[in-house]
Amino acid sequence: MRVITGSARGRRLKTPEGMDIRPTTDNVKESVFNILQFDIEGRRVLDLFAGTGQLGIECLSRGAREVVFIDQSRDAVKIVKENLKTCGFSAPVLQQDALSYLNTCGKFDLIFVDPPYDAGLYEKVLEKVNSVDNLADGGIMVCESRRETPMPEMAAPYYKRREYRYGKVKLSLYSKEQR
Repeated sequence: MRVITGSARGRRLKTPEGMDIRPTTDNVKESVFNILQFDIEGRRVLDLFAGTGQLGIECLSRGAREVVFIDQSRDAVKIVKENLKTCGFSAPVLQQDALSYLNTCGKFDLIFVDPPYDAGLYEKVLEKVNSVDNLADGGIMVCESRRETPMPEMAAPYYKRREYRYGKVKLSLYSKEQR
């Protein structure tokens, strides 16, 4: 697993052995960043359920202003910190419950939501983002799920933009209307 482009291009990222972390495949990651290529530079990004931190690190490599990494697993937090160091970046990495963090974190321009597939967290996270209003106007939220997982709609001013399918994986993009 490597950083695709930007200031940390080609840096190899550490991946866990025998943990419950499921890193996004290189093919899906490349597709995500092809979709988001003009929506990263200078933005505030949240990597929720960070795992290895590869999505947030890719954003830092591409010029994101700030990335916050959240994961409940102590081992995942350790790997994210090691990967940040390898790439020469510094960023907040918090070992915390994702839903609790959303209550007090403020707004982000880009949010990655990639929980363990069978944890039943998609609806809870989307409802929390909707009720607390964590996405900046015009912001984007990317949810990675199994291809067959139905992803819910969100209440206005949030809406589901589009879904993309890559093998067994589905990416669902949500946005918040600009006021």
